Amino acid sequence: MTVRAIQYLIGSVFLILGGWCLVLPQSVIDLTIQPEFHSQDYIVTFMVACFGAQAVLFGIVAFTATFTRRTFLALGLALIPFLVFNYYFYIVVPVLSFVGLIDLVGNLTMLGLCYLGYRKAPA
Repeated sequence: MTVRAIQYLIGSVFLILGGWCLVLPQSVIDLTIQPEFHSQDYIVTFMVACFGAQAVLFGIVAFTATFTRRTFLALGLALIPFLVFNYYFYIVVPVLSFVGLIDLVGNLTMLGLCYLGYRKAPA
């Protein structure tokens, strides 16, 4: 697998999950958040859509930029707090539903891809 293919796969995770949040934010809330944490306030839907827009933006960057070893390293390190978030809000304070763990799957996928990209990218 080429470095470019790896970064496209990373971008795809952002585009798919971010696009879902951007286009169908209420669906994301309904499926990924435990019912006791649901809110009817519009700001919640708005914030999920904003989160999705930012993910889509980075997905586009991942498709158009040239990733280096440093890029893969920085992105991999930046993903660690998201893994802590996934753990905390699924185990400690169970806000996320089982479907909400799709975020964890995406983060672990991207972390693994960052590792591969770091190893494959020229020094």
